[in-house]
Amino acid sequence: MMVVIVLSRLRVAASAGQRITEKWFALLEICCRMESVLRLNLFLLTTCWMLTLAGDRLSAQAAPSPALAKPLQDVYLYWRKAMTMRNFNAWKQITASHRKTAIQNRVLSTKGVWPTDIFKLPTAPPSLSGLKLLRARSLGVTAKLVYFGKVDFGIGGNPTDNILVLSFVHEGRGWKYDTAEFVNLSNLLGVRKQIQGGDLSYVDGVAFLPDGKCPSQPIVVKRAKYIAKVYAFCPGRDVRVSVNRISRHRFQDIQHSEVVVGGAGDGRNEIFYTIKDVPGYIGKDPLTIRVYLFSQINGVKPVKVFQYQVEKGEVPHAKGSSFFNVDGAVARKVLLGK
Repeated sequence: MMVVIVLSRLRVAASAGQRITEKWFALLEICCRMESVLRLNLFLLTTCWMLTLAGDRLSAQAAPSPALAKPLQDVYLYWRKAMTMRNFNAWKQITASHRKTAIQNRVLSTKGVWPTDIFKLPTAPPSLSGLKLLRARSLGVTAKLVYFGKVDFGIGGNPTDNILVLSFVHEGRGWKYDTAEFVNLSNLLGVRKQIQGGDLSYVDGVAFLPDGKCPSQPIVVKRAKYIAKVYAFCPGRDVRVSVNRISRHRFQDIQHSEVVVGGAGDGRNEIFYTIKDVPGYIGKDPLTIRVYLFSQINGVKPVKVFQYQVEKGEVPHAKGSSFFNVDGAVARKVLLGK
């Protein structure tokens, strides 16, 4: 801008027949140098800002950092020992606060005994021995460790190479254990081969990144009247289910069931679901979502109160909503076994 002003003055002087002295040319040279410096500084500032922005976006995708991985691994191992030793005080100390509430809700939703039933797990927490750490990443108050290898839940058989994702939340002075997710690669053999060959692009997807958000504290539910479970059979799919806008569930490429938080109530109960393919899945396998009510009377079979089913070759709805009723007949069957 300063160069433009000086040049304009020179043109006016020349047109008026005035003598252009060396002072004017010296001033023009100084202005040119100053403008070059300003442009360079602006370029450097813009470049630094762009690099900072890119760094923020890529920080959650960095290679495993020993400084982060070691304390997170120690937290998981401490939690795992608390579970195997049935040590409630240690469990309470190392578990994230929102997760403690969620587990208490689960126990009450199954009419269980708190806190004894914390330690009633279908399988043992897997050991990290023999697993390869692929990623250790943190963002804000959240962090994730991603492992690959033969994840062993102690149920026998020959474990194959799959993915284990451990999540953590930073509270107070340190990290707390949140949850573990098992990603079965039996229907994603191409992904398994990629990882075995050193291509880790699959675990750099959004699903494996910490989101940086502080988990919301769940509402505390009362002891359930009817024990309910959501069942899903969803090979190659990511299925999310919500019951009565309280109990939220996610099933990824698995056959599994989970307790409905708060249980089912008398009358109308709402259900919402979304379905999408997991990355890399190609196929049209059958899919099923069901809700069962469970009796505490021996010999009484679960009562199926909801079902959404897709046969092989059919395409499931991306999302849907429905409801199921718990009427007098269902109540008598579940509560009285009649």
